[in-house]
Amino acid sequence: MSAILVYDPAMADYRFGGDHPMRPERFSLAVALMRKWGILAEPGDPPSDTRAGVVRPEPATDDDILLFHTPELLAAVKAASADPSRFDMRFGIGPGDTPAFAGMHEAAASAVGGTITAMEAVLGGDVLRAFVPAGGLHHAHRDRAAGFCVYNDCAIAIERATRERPGLQVAYVDIDAHHGDGVQEAFYDRADVLTVSMHESGRFLYPGTGMASETGVGEGRGFAVNVPMPPDAGDAEYAAAFEAAVAPAVADFGPDIVVAQLGGDGHRGDPLTHLELSVAGHRALVHRIVELADEHCDGRIVATGGGGYQPFDVVPTMWALAMAELLGVDVPTPDEPIEPISAE
Repeated sequence: MSAILVYDPAMADYRFGGDHPMRPERFSLAVALMRKWGILAEPGDPPSDTRAGVVRPEPATDDDILLFHTPELLAAVKAASADPSRFDMRFGIGPGDTPAFAGMHEAAASAVGGTITAMEAVLGGDVLRAFVPAGGLHHAHRDRAAGFCVYNDCAIAIERATRERPGLQVAYVDIDAHHGDGVQEAFYDRADVLTVSMHESGRFLYPGTGMASETGVGEGRGFAVNVPMPPDAGDAEYAAAFEAAVAPAVADFGPDIVVAQLGGDGHRGDPLTHLELSVAGHRALVHRIVELADEHCDGRIVATGGGGYQPFDVVPTMWALAMAELLGVDVPTPDEPIEPISAE
């Protein structure tokens, strides 16, 4: 089996600063833990059956970003990136969830470039699976940043892939605690992209969307699947809901590739959500996503990170285990999240 980690330490420049809950340590420490466990190849070495190769992506171009986002949003992000005092709240940038910071455009373009690189590697047959822990910024909309997300890497990478490969069928499976609203928006009227989101019900949590009644429009009717979970839902409830809704939807769709968003904020200790997943429960969901890909698209997966607001122990553990699942390596699930470790 062949898999890659798409990562550059510079991706940690995606940092809102201060006491903002979205911290890049959630993925930089995950990579450090992967190295500690020996599941990453040494720099320059190719991937093997038990070690993922590490690929540094190029940032997305403006043309890539404009596949999904408006020129006005791109211009607003660039302006705020060059001078954070020039933020424009009309585009979701400013005090609150998504504050401006110096270099914001470059950092966000790096995340997009990572997911594009992963998609091209898998669809091109270079590797079977790829993981982009800095990706999964699923709340960004066509015309505005939102929910800690500047550009929507998953929507852009899927849009680019389906344009370049007419007839490609993509199943997007999102297990972040927050609804994958930006990706759903991107493909809500299309039948070639299935969007599936398991999340805490929008009755209780941002962004307030993702009701079961949201199923798509026009040609896309039936190709959006939402599984809103009640507060306090844990491992057993998630497993049951996955088998009842997610697995049949993916099987009926018959994808050519699975794009998975593996947000870690469904954990029982997450400060921003109200769910009860354990680290082992999250790993079990990733395992089932891998099985679905094996069953329906010859194992092809592009996985991304996403949310998760225990950045020093819980989320790094979850995502290091996710890399092990993508590789098919038997790494024991820790009884507790790891102790904090140093990033690269």
